Amino acid sequence: MSVKIFGKGKKVALKRRHARIRKRINGTAELPRLVVTRSNRHMVAQIVDDTVGKTLVSESTLMSDFADFQGTKTEAAKQVGLLIAKKAQEAGITAVVFDRGGNQYHGRVAAVADGAREGGLAL
Repeated sequence: MSVKIFGKGKKVALKRRHARIRKRINGTAELPRLVVTRSNRHMVAQIVDDTVGKTLVSESTLMSDFADFQGTKTEAAKQVGLLIAKKAQEAGITAVVFDRGGNQYHGRVAAVADGAREGGLAL
C-alpha cells in the first residue's frame, strides 16, 4: 500500500501516520484488525477482515447504547471497548491486532484497548 500524502496540518499528519502504521498492520480472517477512530466527541471501533475488505463487528458512542450514558468521554471509550469485545466474542473472534489509526496510544484510544482486553479480547 503506497500512499503519498502531502501538505501541512493536523489532519494531513494524522493520515500520514495512519498510512505508516497500515504498512505493517493487516487484518486477516484468523486475526482481524481492531480499528479505532477518534473525533472530538465520539469514538468508533470496528473489527475488520482486510482480506475480503469487510467489517465484522462495529461499536461506537453514536449508537443507541449510549443515548442515556452519563460520564466522561474516557469512560464512554472504555465502554465502547467492552461492548465491541462482547460483540466480537458472539461472532467467534477471540484475538485481534490493534490499529490506533494514527492517534497516540493515550487517553481515549488506550481506554478502548483496555476495555476490549477486560471484555476478553486478546490484543
